[in-house]
Amino acid sequence: MTNKTKNNRKVAQQVLIIGAGVAGIIVAKQLKEQPANFTPIAFLDDDTNKHKQHIIDIPVVGSIAALDNVTASYPIDLVVLAIPSLNDVKKMQFIKKCRELQLNLRIITGVNDTMFQEQAHIDVTMEQLLGREPVKLDQHQVSDQIKGSTVLVTGAGGSIGSEICRQVCSLQPEMLILLGHGENSIYAIHMELRKAFGEQVRIQPVIADIQDANRINEIMTKYQPNVVYHAAAHKHVPLMEQNPREAVKNNVLGTRNVALAAAKNYVESFILVSSDKAVNPNNVMGATKRIAEMTVQMIATQTNSHFSIVRFGNVLGSRGSVIPLFKEQIRQGGPVTVTHPEMTRYFMTIPEAAGLVIQAGGLQQGSKIYVLDMGEPIKITTLAEKLITMSGFTLQEINIAFTGIRSGDKLYEELMNEGEMYPEQIIPKVHIGRPTTFSAESITHFIETFNQLDDEILVQTIYDLVAKKKVLSVKQSEVTPHENLIRS
Repeated sequence: MTNKTKNNRKVAQQVLIIGAGVAGIIVAKQLKEQPANFTPIAFLDDDTNKHKQHIIDIPVVGSIAALDNVTASYPIDLVVLAIPSLNDVKKMQFIKKCRELQLNLRIITGVNDTMFQEQAHIDVTMEQLLGREPVKLDQHQVSDQIKGSTVLVTGAGGSIGSEICRQVCSLQPEMLILLGHGENSIYAIHMELRKAFGEQVRIQPVIADIQDANRINEIMTKYQPNVVYHAAAHKHVPLMEQNPREAVKNNVLGTRNVALAAAKNYVESFILVSSDKAVNPNNVMGATKRIAEMTVQMIATQTNSHFSIVRFGNVLGSRGSVIPLFKEQIRQGGPVTVTHPEMTRYFMTIPEAAGLVIQAGGLQQGSKIYVLDMGEPIKITTLAEKLITMSGFTLQEINIAFTGIRSGDKLYEELMNEGEMYPEQIIPKVHIGRPTTFSAESITHFIETFNQLDDEILVQTIYDLVAKKKVLSVKQSEVTPHENLIRS
């Protein structure tokens, strides 16, 4: 920690401690052991019995709500929040208050936290970063659908796919099929689930590429799943900008293969995991996810099965998300890199994302789009500041560097297009969107011919498909090619 200097001499930092309980007293003692670096000058605590008392010779000068007045009266260099039991919502409110007052803040996560003796790396949870209470969806209505059934999850080794598998296993299916292309990730989730649920659920790992239509149909025919969660996808925005053909092959062609195989084999419920980047897409990844949505909606018109789509915001802690990158940058001493100071995103946790997918599968309201109510969008800069602070550092020790918007990035994301969303929430904490019309003939032609296009024309065609202002309705005559595929 960098101390102030006066006439080339270090000056001890004046510290205000929030919380005069066990953790606060331990912190105060640690600070007193380092008089050259710190001077604890006061406590704030909501226990009025402690007010106007001295604890280890440090006065308790008021309640936490008096922060504004106290910091105006005392020359505070550092605030230490030493209430480990404080809930995450109140903790986020306090962090926001300190930011408004331009106060350096450190957070104590437990009575054994010794950050003032030796800098420790604190493992901040995704729930702590969220800034709202996690949404807990009611899964009772889907338990009857899952219990005793056969469930297939594509992308089962990924962050979302593996959490879907964990939650599905807790609902007691007869069999769970773990489908993935990477053997190491499938092996890892298979071992984990066998250890946790092996005696209760038959767990079958399957290595397969969703781009291989014959292999996918073979698997569907062999195992006859009742429910399919399609989580396999390429989702990294900058990588897909540089590899548009692979994005189409995996996100569009792969989705069509899985959805057609599900329809041919009379799967009861099919759920596509999509993204808020599919709304008014500004990048190849989002555009291919939107075409994947249209492909699923197109196939849904030719089957009695329930085909649904779930759109996520950014999933905190998932592979390729900003949080693992930020954590690594903090471990290395910074800076934490953010593309633009005004960039915002909707965020949810991995359990929230998986829970929404499972709930959507149990609703069976036809071809609908489901979006979790994630509250207000969060600035990426705010998220970075929270992570730095909650990791035990000040913003002076770990700074934020702005690197500029990457190709394909938007300053903000949307959850649904205008006209898609029903005016009210039919299910608490879940928005439901109605499918919009589009030209199924154009989608079919694109899937059949995209490999003949060079990359520049391919990308332009992708954007043409998702950005047309004048669209055609899906008619029976337009989906004949897919109707024939399903029935063949």
